[in-house]
Amino acid sequence: MKIGVSAFAWTTRIEQSHLDMLAGLGEHGIDGFEIPMFDPAEIDASATRRAFEAGGLESTVCAILPAGVNPISPDASLRKSSLAHLVRCIQTTAALGAQRIGGPLFAPIGYLPGRRRNRDEINWAVECFQALGNILDANKVNLAIEPVNRSETFFLNTASEAGSLCDAIAHPRIGVLIDTFHANIEEKNIAAAVRSLGTRLTHLHASENDRGLLGSGHVDFPGIVAALKEVSYDGYLMIEGFGYSPKEASSFGALWGDLAVSPEDIAFQGAAYLRGLLSDTSE
Repeated sequence: MKIGVSAFAWTTRIEQSHLDMLAGLGEHGIDGFEIPMFDPAEIDASATRRAFEAGGLESTVCAILPAGVNPISPDASLRKSSLAHLVRCIQTTAALGAQRIGGPLFAPIGYLPGRRRNRDEINWAVECFQALGNILDANKVNLAIEPVNRSETFFLNTASEAGSLCDAIAHPRIGVLIDTFHANIEEKNIAAAVRSLGTRLTHLHASENDRGLLGSGHVDFPGIVAALKEVSYDGYLMIEGFGYSPKEASSFGALWGDLAVSPEDIAFQGAAYLRGLLSDTSE
């Protein structure tokens, strides 16, 4: 397993100052950095890739669908344009030199029609992701579908639901992403959810129940890491927390972060905590 940190600790929008800090992350036991992607056209893929190569870090992508992009919309024309958006996201991921894109790629966050999902929506999601198969193969990119909590979507909330969708899509490059913040709300037992997915689990966001410092809340990270070892998970433990910095106005931490916890605390203390769990041979 490798340890990474999401740019969300600092910002929702990558600027040169964030690229400049990449070279120093490896000193803190960090192997990779996750880029947020809302509109792929806003990312300078060439400059970003050069910064990663200079810093000796791997990159992954977390994509959040913007307004007007909805693969499970009842509007066929919107579903078609949403597929085209996802194709651009995959192509930009490859241009960044990344091999993985993940996120709640089935619908925009906050799309809540006030009912349960229906069979048409499931079929539309399967159709959309199956249509991406050749693009993923051509670009050598893997995709991880992330269930999120009921306040953010009605469509996929649990690992079981995401695993079933993954099985229906049946493409070797498409798996499931567990985010422990969302799983803390929706799962009866996160470690059991990890075991239930097995090899279908291809990415993991390590996030405390309040998006703060790992190990400071009540998420059972020791149990989760033990379960990951049981299923021979060899992907990223990607730290996704929100730090506070007065210099980072474009951040979730500006709204929700603990004023005493900086982005660097989220990244560096989180990495040290996870390294300790990974090196523990008592399980």
